[in-house]
Amino acid sequence: MLRLLNLELQKLFLNRTSIILIFVSFILPFFVILLSSLKINVFGFFTLELGELGIFNFPIIWHLTTFFASQFKFFFAIVVVSMIGNEYSNKTIKQNLIDGLSKKEFILSKFYTIIFFSLVSTVLISLISLCIGLYYSSYTEASIIFRETEFLLAYFIKLIGFFSLCLFFGMLIKRSAFALAFLFILYILEWIIFGLMAWKLDTDMAERIQNFFPLKSMYKLIDQPFQRIAMTKFPDKANLAYDYGAHWYEFAIVIGWTALFIFLSYRLLKKRDL
Repeated sequence: MLRLLNLELQKLFLNRTSIILIFVSFILPFFVILLSSLKINVFGFFTLELGELGIFNFPIIWHLTTFFASQFKFFFAIVVVSMIGNEYSNKTIKQNLIDGLSKKEFILSKFYTIIFFSLVSTVLISLISLCIGLYYSSYTEASIIFRETEFLLAYFIKLIGFFSLCLFFGMLIKRSAFALAFLFILYILEWIIFGLMAWKLDTDMAERIQNFFPLKSMYKLIDQPFQRIAMTKFPDKANLAYDYGAHWYEFAIVIGWTALFIFLSYRLLKKRDL
């Protein structure tokens, strides 16, 4: 495992574009979260301090930071599809197989890299959320601090699922730009199918089925936190209530999609004559 991971990391860190995209996708969100926790004087008119709004209190901070950081995953998606695109355009995939790497090991090297960066990102966001929460939160009991940390696991699984989808599109299309375009097409397609089901069936049933779709199921792992923040400010408004939790069956759906994408990527590579 370490040999395959080292092999892939060496390729990535020799490419300046990959380094920049990795920085933007994994490091930049943490700087933005860190800056948002500071007091900002807006041209001397007023001081903006988001911490005073209670959004960095435990346990909501786990929900907020994981949702926000996951919006930057598209930058690393470019790295994932580029990994595959460059292998085909530079013919390094054929060279790797000639040098003794099996097709299974080739796919695993990409998957291990996805797990590695997803894990690094999860650890970073855990640490920064904990530090900001300890500074701003009025709750200091361990039972409250570590409540809802399942959002960290949801963040980890979400990244692995999304990047595995990118890996599959990269293997299917072999061109980075087209693979990214397929992501957009899939997003549109999921909403078109949802619209047709809502028209023919009913909206509730259509939403339940839509939650099994690849992109929608990944989104549902960490639902938007803004309505939850509004709930804390207006507890009397019952119409704001919604289910924002990360549930076991949502994890199972995304893990199922991840396994399928990795398997299909391997089958595609196995069938191709390189």
